[in-house]
Amino acid sequence: MDMVINILIASVAFYIGGLLLSGVEMKSFVQCIIIALVVGVLDVTLGNFLKIVTLGIFSIGIFNWLLNAILIQVADWFLPGFKVKNFWWALGLAAVVSIASSILDKVI
Repeated sequence: MDMVINILIASVAFYIGGLLLSGVEMKSFVQCIIIALVVGVLDVTLGNFLKIVTLGIFSIGIFNWLLNAILIQVADWFLPGFKVKNFWWALGLAAVVSIASSILDKVI
């Protein structure tokens, strides 16, 4: 049940990011759920691989933010209807999603 709640929180965070950032396009909330799932799977697989490759040296702070932006861009490449104009918009979306997820997690 916790996993479903986390996916819904991430979905709402992506939806908020799509509303706030003009360089990010999403078609619907259902697509936000799919985006949250894809980014979550990418984080578990590719994200963990990148953290291992960098020997965990850069696995804190700004590197996690950059890593999330990279994973968002990879998800953009895979998912039709989800468009992020460039890396800077992906960084912005990563920041909005992180902040919104934290706030929503505290509220729920």
